[in-house]
Amino acid sequence: MVRHAITMTVIKMKAYTYIEKGRFELLDKPKPQLKDPKDAIVRVTMSSICSSDLHIKHGNVPRAVPGITLGHEMVGVVEQVGAEVKKVSVGDRVIVNVETFCGECFFCKNGYVNNCTDPNGGWALGCRIDGGQAEYVRVPYADQGLNKIPDGVKDREALFVGDILATGYWAAKISEIKEDDTVLIIGAGPTGLCVLQSVLLKKPKMVIVSETNGHRRAFVILHYPGVEVASPNICLHYCQNALERGGADVVIDCAGGEDTFEMAWKAARPNGIVTVVALYDKPQVLPLPDMYGKNLTFKTGGVDASDCDEILSLIKEGKLNTLPLITHYFPLSRIDEAYKLFENREDKVIKVAIENDTNI
Repeated sequence: MVRHAITMTVIKMKAYTYIEKGRFELLDKPKPQLKDPKDAIVRVTMSSICSSDLHIKHGNVPRAVPGITLGHEMVGVVEQVGAEVKKVSVGDRVIVNVETFCGECFFCKNGYVNNCTDPNGGWALGCRIDGGQAEYVRVPYADQGLNKIPDGVKDREALFVGDILATGYWAAKISEIKEDDTVLIIGAGPTGLCVLQSVLLKKPKMVIVSETNGHRRAFVILHYPGVEVASPNICLHYCQNALERGGADVVIDCAGGEDTFEMAWKAARPNGIVTVVALYDKPQVLPLPDMYGKNLTFKTGGVDASDCDEILSLIKEGKLNTLPLITHYFPLSRIDEAYKLFENREDKVIKVAIENDTNI
């Protein structure tokens, strides 16, 4: 009997990969395949770099798995779907949610998708499973993790919906902002700017942005007229001494700097709300004796990115626009350069887009 060996061709793709602390590389990897009937394979047309990717590089995300493909901000086109996927079809343009969530557990049913009890629940893409700084990505629970991009909305306009814009929208929602409120936003980086846009939808009486970087202060002044902008020392003094209630009604910390947590609770009025969006590298001290009597409410944690369809509708209606945040474009082949620019904040960078398809 003659036996013929069967050979299978493995299709390769480019994927930016976490090798070890301080080291990422663009490698050839096998194109992802469906593993579960609820999966989808998405051809990535555009991705971005998030500060959380830098946290992985610096070794500050212990859950991150060496060897995974990085990236959790991406849009693309559905190429393949599992048998149980119902909400998206091959050919649909989609955003990919930063969160992986089953939609069925207690936390998912209550909108707390960051705490999904699935083994890969929460932030998994680009951290614990392969992400989207690549040509293709496998998305588990595709019916939850993918949202169709409306006609008339470009990929680059939708790029941040699944992560930082969802974060900004969530932060504004949980902060209980009222129209008579003064809101202080600490940090005008990419997340802070998405928080700012979402806060403005609530129409508070006053919005103040605290930012150390002069270029970013200028960016806020240019794009968001009517918003007060100043350096941290000036903002803190103003909140404590000039605001009639002795501080801001709501403070949202988007910076995660050495002194920003302290500034956040000091700038808040008694009985105010302090929402912490920032991902800190180090533990923060909660000086309860000093805070005693302020009766502050703290809200913290990872984003519950469950409002993506609503956010996409707001983009289509012209009520949200993150396009100005993309200050630089790079092809995937030059992603090392993009990381260097973003990490070192060179050339007035806000956000970088990594393009896989020039016909977007």
